[in-house]
Amino acid sequence: MAKVKYYYDPETLSYRPIQSGKTLKISNFFLFLISSFLFGLFTLFGLLTTDFLNTPKELLLERELQNYEFQFELLGQRLEQMEQVMGEIETRDNEIYRAYFEASPIPEEQRRAGFGGVNRYKKLEGFGNSDQIIETTKQIDILSRMLVVQSKSLEEIQLLAEKKEEFLAAIPSIQPIKKGDLKRMASGYGWRIDPFTKKRRRHKGMDFSANRGTPIYATGDGIVKRADNRSSGYGRHVRIDHGFGYVSLYAHLYKYNVKRGQKVKRGDIIGFVGSTGRSVAPHLHYEILKDGVKINPLNFYLDDLSPAEFDAIVNQASQENQSLD
Repeated sequence: MAKVKYYYDPETLSYRPIQSGKTLKISNFFLFLISSFLFGLFTLFGLLTTDFLNTPKELLLERELQNYEFQFELLGQRLEQMEQVMGEIETRDNEIYRAYFEASPIPEEQRRAGFGGVNRYKKLEGFGNSDQIIETTKQIDILSRMLVVQSKSLEEIQLLAEKKEEFLAAIPSIQPIKKGDLKRMASGYGWRIDPFTKKRRRHKGMDFSANRGTPIYATGDGIVKRADNRSSGYGRHVRIDHGFGYVSLYAHLYKYNVKRGQKVKRGDIIGFVGSTGRSVAPHLHYEILKDGVKINPLNFYLDDLSPAEFDAIVNQASQENQSLD
C-alpha cells in the first residue's frame, strides 16, 4: 500500500492529503534517473583515477614495472661489485705492475675522465624512475671508462715486460771466462801499474788470466759491432752492442769465433784467449761501456758467481797490482 503524504492547511486548521499528479510523478522519475546516472558516473571516474580499481592490463603493466625496478636494483648491486673488483685491479696495476716496470701510476682523474660538463643524461629525465635509470647508466659509463683505461695500461705493461725481458737478456751479466778455465783474476778496474812503463795509470777493464786458446763467452745478447785488430793496444778484439746503451769489449784474442754483424746470445763462444796487441801474457782484457763511458765490469757479474766467489773476486780486483796490458 502506497504511503499517503499530507500537508497542513492553515485555513481549515487541518492536515489534507497531497494529491500527486501524473506529470509530477514522471518528472520525479526522470530526476531520479539523472541523479543516479551522475552519481554512478562520478563514482566510476573516482575509481578509475585511484588505485582502488585497476584493469587487468594495468595490473600486468604494474607487475612488469616492479620487475624492471627489481632488475635495475640487482644490476646496480652487480655494477658496484664490478667497480670494487676494477678498483682492486687498478691498485695492483699502479702499486705493483707499473712500479715493477718503473712506469708512472695512472691518476684517478685520468681513469674516470670524461664525465663532467654537458648533461649527457638529459634524455633520461622526466620518467617515473628516471633517478634509478640515470644512476645505473652512470655506473655503466664509469665502468666502461675504467675498462678502457685498464686495457690500455695492460697493453703498455705487456710492452714494458717484453722490453724488460729483452733488457735482462741483453745486459752483460756473466764472466766472459768460465770459472774452471780461469787461472786468476789478474787485475781489476781502477789505478794499476802499467807493465810496460811501470807507472800508475787508469785500467779501464778487468784482466782474466787463462791459457792461450781458452774459450771466451758473450756476456749478454747482442750484435757483434767489431771483430778486428784496428784499435790501438787491443790487438784482436770483439765488441758486442747489447742495446740499451751497453757495449762489451773483449781484447787480446788469439782468434775470433764470430764476425761483424753477427747476432750472439749470452754464453755463445765469440773467440779464444790470446796475447795479441799490447799484452805481456795470455789473458782476456774485458770492458763494459754504458753510453760510451767505460764502467767497472765487476758490477755486472750477476748470474754465475756465489756470494763467496763474488767477495773473493772483489777482494782480488781491489788490489792495486800490475795489469797485463
